[in-house]
This record gives sequence, structure tokens and C-alpha cells, in this order.
Amino acid sequence: MIIALDEAKKRLLDMEETLQELGNQLRIEEAKERATELERETMVENFWNDAEKSSKKLQEIKQLKDKVESYEALLQKLEDTLMLCEMAIEENDESSVDEVLAETEFIETEAEKKRIEVLLCGPYDKNNAIVSFHPGAGGTEAQDWASMLYRMYTRWGEKSGFNVKLVDWLDGDEAGLKSATIMVEGINAYGYLKSENGVHRLVRVSPFDSSGRRHTSFASVEVMPEFQDDDTITIRDEDIEVTAHRSSGAGGQHINKTDSAIRILHKPTGIVVGCQTERSQLQNKETAMKMLKAKLMEIKLREKLDRIEDILGNKVNIEWGSQIRSYVFMPYTLAKDTRTGFENGNIDAVMDGDIDGFINAYLKHISANPEV
Repeated sequence: MIIALDEAKKRLLDMEETLQELGNQLRIEEAKERATELERETMVENFWNDAEKSSKKLQEIKQLKDKVESYEALLQKLEDTLMLCEMAIEENDESSVDEVLAETEFIETEAEKKRIEVLLCGPYDKNNAIVSFHPGAGGTEAQDWASMLYRMYTRWGEKSGFNVKLVDWLDGDEAGLKSATIMVEGINAYGYLKSENGVHRLVRVSPFDSSGRRHTSFASVEVMPEFQDDDTITIRDEDIEVTAHRSSGAGGQHINKTDSAIRILHKPTGIVVGCQTERSQLQNKETAMKMLKAKLMEIKLREKLDRIEDILGNKVNIEWGSQIRSYVFMPYTLAKDTRTGFENGNIDAVMDGDIDGFINAYLKHISANPEV
């Protein structure tokens, strides 16, 4: 057992250098300075005059402090565990072996999460994420699958410490949804979720088929960053069609059952966005316009266009051959990513939000293959 302690000590000493390097890569000192600078701004007399702006700054302060505190807590955990390990070796204390090994495993796991965080270096990775769900052809089957994905990502966001807010929901014909959008708020939300953009394929015995046959369904997940500075995009009034409608769907008490819901059609591209969870029609319109600008900006950047006017509104077909991941419930259980090869046989855990393995594998993949 003492041999196990010696090995643990070696692993912990190796982690000291690793964590110092990660601290530099995560720019912990810069985060501390930025938090201090923002806190000074909160002391200015007119800071609270602009509620939206002050709220965003307070959120950034919290995110920066959480980042620093998380890193420093891991450093302290390493120091404490190393001390415990050395004392156990010196006193030949076998009773501490299990605790030392458990703490060592925890530190290594948390360090791996920090390594993944370092990979989030894209220009918009730190932004909030706007995630939309759309069923493919297939009616109730596809609509139910889209709602399962909605639940999966909502669960992932909540478990990962993000604030998940339902923005829009359109009920399916018999079950599921025709479309839905959530806002995932928190530092690096888009950086993590960008890997999920694409078509998702499901194979299962349909609960809607009395013959018990296997069905294949498709749904798309669209992930966009929430752009903080959307003044670069100008949308002309004559290019949009705004309609009000009664809210509906899975929002429960968070959705107002009035005609305050808003849907906006961008005529030049055919893009449609909606919002129904804010308190007034005006607020819903403002949120929907933010979503429209985000979608136009994302397409402009992805297609490397010089002007918003050049966007044609092309869409990926939600069908066989275009999927990024397959989820098989029958005759075996497996979720497999077609881009990275990463797979997880515990399909229940995956559908309950355990998708970090897929996200991490994708981030490592694009880091090793920047041309992807």
C-alpha cells in the first residue's frame, strides 16, 4: 500500500507543474486584474443608471471570480493532498491510502477540465449560446426526438452550472416540438456548445408505432453565440415582418399566456425567430431581434461574407448522411460521434445530459485539426 502512496506522490508532484502552466494558459492573473477593474466601475456614481449594462458587468465579475476561485481551490486541494500523502508515507499510515488516491483522481480530473477550458480560445467562445431545435421530416417521431434533445441540453446546462432560459417554444402536432430555442448563459457557454451544432440521428423502437417497429428520426441543433456588440448589423424595417401570437408550450409558469409572443420573419433570407418568455411584447421583440442579428452575424462569419445582404439563407438538410452524431436505443445502446469517433454506451446517461465526453473530444479534435 505504501507503494501506492509513492506513486500518488509522483502524480501529485507532476500536477504541480501542470497546474502552474494551466494558470498561465488560463490567464488567471489577467482575470484577477479585470475583475478588480470592473469592481471599481461599480463604485462610479451613475453605474446603476443603465440596468442592462450594469447587470452584464456584474455577471462578468462573477464569472471572472468563479474562474479564479475554482483554479485557486484546485491549487489548494493539490497542496493539501500532497501534504497528507507525505505524512502518510512518513508515518507508514495505510489508513490514508484510499483518501489520497481519491483526492489525486479528483485533482487530475479537474485539471483535465482546465485543459479543455484552455482550448476555448475562439473569438466568441466566452459568449452565451443561443441553441435552437428543429425536427426533420417524420412528423411526431422527429418532433418527439427534437424535444428529447431539448431536454438533454437543458439538463447538461443546468448540471454544468449555466443559466438555461427558455426563449421560444412551438408545440408539436401530437407530441414533442416543432421548434424551440433556449439561451444558455455563462462564461464559455458557446465555446462548449459549438460542438453540438448539426444534425442528430435517433434509432429506436417507436413509442408511437403500435407495431413496435424500429424508426430512424432526425433533428437539428443550431448553436450560435450571443453577440455582445450587434450594432454592426443593421436590419431595415421593410426587410422584416413582425407578428404577435399567443404563447404556448412547455414553459409553464415562465410563459405568459397572452398575445405578447413575437415571431419575426427576415424576408431576404427567410429566417424566422421568435420569443415568448419575456414579460411584454416589446421585450419579446427586442430579444427576437437580438436572435435575428446573432443568426445573421453567425452566417456572415461562417460563409466569410463581406455584407449581410449577401446571405441567402441556405439550410442544411435534416436527413441521412448529414448527421454529426447517432443515438441508438435498439437493438443495442450507443451514442457515437461521426466526426471524432467518441462513443458512450450508456444512452440513458447521455440523454440525461452526460455529453461532456463528446464536447471534450470535439474540442481536442479541432485543436489538433484547425482546418476543420
